[in-house]
Formats: sequence, structure tokens, C-alpha cells
Amino acid sequence: NPVGNFVREAVKPSLLAAAIAFSTVFSIQPTIAAEIIDDVSSISSSSVLSAPPTYQEAWSIVKKYALDQTFHGQDWDEAYTKFSKGLDASTTDEEKVMKATANLISSLGDKYSRVLDKDAYARIQKFDLIGVGATLMPDSTTKEIIVGAPPIAKSAADLAGLKVGDVVLAVNGVETNGRTAFDIIDQISEDPNAGTVTFTIRSIDGVTRDVPLKREFAEAKDPVSYRVSETRSDGTKVGYVRITEFNSLVKTSLEAALRDLESQGVDAYVLDIRGNPGGAFQSAVEIAGLFMNDKLATDVVDGNGVDLKFRTSKDRVVVDENHPLAIWLDGRSASASEVLSGALRDNCRAV
Repeated sequence: NPVGNFVREAVKPSLLAAAIAFSTVFSIQPTIAAEIIDDVSSISSSSVLSAPPTYQEAWSIVKKYALDQTFHGQDWDEAYTKFSKGLDASTTDEEKVMKATANLISSLGDKYSRVLDKDAYARIQKFDLIGVGATLMPDSTTKEIIVGAPPIAKSAADLAGLKVGDVVLAVNGVETNGRTAFDIIDQISEDPNAGTVTFTIRSIDGVTRDVPLKREFAEAKDPVSYRVSETRSDGTKVGYVRITEFNSLVKTSLEAALRDLESQGVDAYVLDIRGNPGGAFQSAVEIAGLFMNDKLATDVVDGNGVDLKFRTSKDRVVVDENHPLAIWLDGRSASASEVLSGALRDNCRAV
């Protein structure tokens, strides 16, 4: 089951933790650092909390969320001490900290959990669906939408001074209360050519301000190609759509392609995602919503048994739900490709 495999293997919060931790090294804000210290306070008294905040954050998030709570048969408190030898809270040697944290994560023995350095993290910004260099996520306690990771260096969010923990109260004047990051992405996607987006921010110090942000996207190629592949003897017109990756352009491009095919009278579809290595998880859920209305796309379960459900959007279906859909995959279709195919197949929307 593609969704099952994805939940068990691909969505490892430690992977996300590592990516976030090294997106901007040593830029963790005091409030976040305090939370990290709270999390690592469970380390045995014989251990010394002497590692840099970045290392502590990676260790803490893995301990809290990793699916394998045996941590590959090791004591995670002892691992903290073992792999942080030679480091202290004032260590600023990025290469040294990176190596220690990478060794810590590697000790999990999980090929899906890894550390991304700043350059690698910057390269994956072609999957940024908002285009301002900020990652939005709900606060674990208040459920408010916050800036969940240090903004990409020199991005609009970085230049505007956004910090981890800043609360996003509204986007383009629409309040975020009660909404998810997916809802916000959907809102912004309604005007994909907009050059700016305005966040209403409540900073850590309590100050509220409107922040206009210029949208810029890392170089990304249109991943969608399509054509009417055949008209059968019974009159069925088949549309062929190829998606090579789930980058920042995929949802807008695919929606335009599907609308064009629908206008040409296409009433059956082949969706080709062979060799597609994935990309933005959100895109997979959003694209599923172009084929089916308000359905469970997938759910993500962490090491604590917390089950987070992701549903497709409401009233955004482009392809008539009675039009047959076949998905074409192979052994190199991974990650977001598995999410999309699993969602469509498990809801009996595709074969």
C-alpha cells in the first residue's frame, strides 16, 4: 500500500527536524532554545547539556517524534552525549556541528532520516509553494500558524526580519485562526501570478505589523506535459498527463492542463508519474483534490501515536469524478508520488 509505506518510512519527522535544524545554522531564537532545553531536560543527570542548540534541537525532535522509539536499539540519552563529544554550547564551527549531528541521525540506521546542510536545504526551495522563503506550521500548543523554521537566507521573509516563532495572524487580510497551512497555500494559489503576499505578523515581543513580501521562486521547470492521446471507437477521448516532480509550479500547471483537456472533451485520463521522485507533500494532497472532493488523502502517524489526517480541498474538483482515471507508476515513483497515487486508489478514484 503506497500510503502505508509512506507513513511507515517516508514521513520521518527526524528528516524534517534535520532539514529545519540546519536551514540556518545557529539562528535559533531564545524562546525556541528554551523549548529545546525543556525537551532535553529528560536526559539523565550524569549527562551534560553542552551541545549547540542546533544539535540539541535535532536530538530533541527525533526523541519526540521518531517512529522507532527504540532508536535502533540504543539509549537516546546516551547517544546525545556520545555524538556531542568535543562540542559545547558556544561551538560555532559549522562543519563540526554538522558532522556531529549527521552522525547522531545516522545512528538511527534509517536511510530515510538524514541531515540537510544549508546549501542542500536551499536547493529544495523549488518546492516552496508560497515563494517567500518561510515555512508555516501550527504551534504545537496554541495551534496558531507560526513561522516554523528559520527563513531561507536572503529570502523575502529573511530580509523582512521574520523569526522562528512569529505568529502569522493573517495572510492578505484573511485571518489564519482556525485554518491550516494547507488552507493558506490554497488561498495564495488562487492568484498564482501575484508578485507579493502580505503577512500580518505578531512578533515574539508582542508587536503586530503587516509585512509585504515579494514572491520569488527558485528556478523550477514546468513539470507537467499533456496531450489528447487517443479517441476510441466508442467516442471516449483519452487525455495523457505526465508529471515529472512535485515542485512549486506543479499544482497551477496541472490545473491549467486539466482544464484545457476538459475543454477539449476529454472524458478519461492517464496520469503518468513514472520515475517521479516526489517533492512537496502539500502538492500531492492538493492535486488529489483536483480529482475528488473532500476526501481523506492520507494520515501521518508519529512515534507517539498522534494521527494527523490530511483531506483534499472542498469544491476544487476540475475533472468530473465520473471520468475514469488510471495512474502509471514504477519502482522510482516515490514520496509525494506515493501519497497521490495512494490517495486516489484508496478512495476508489483511480486504478
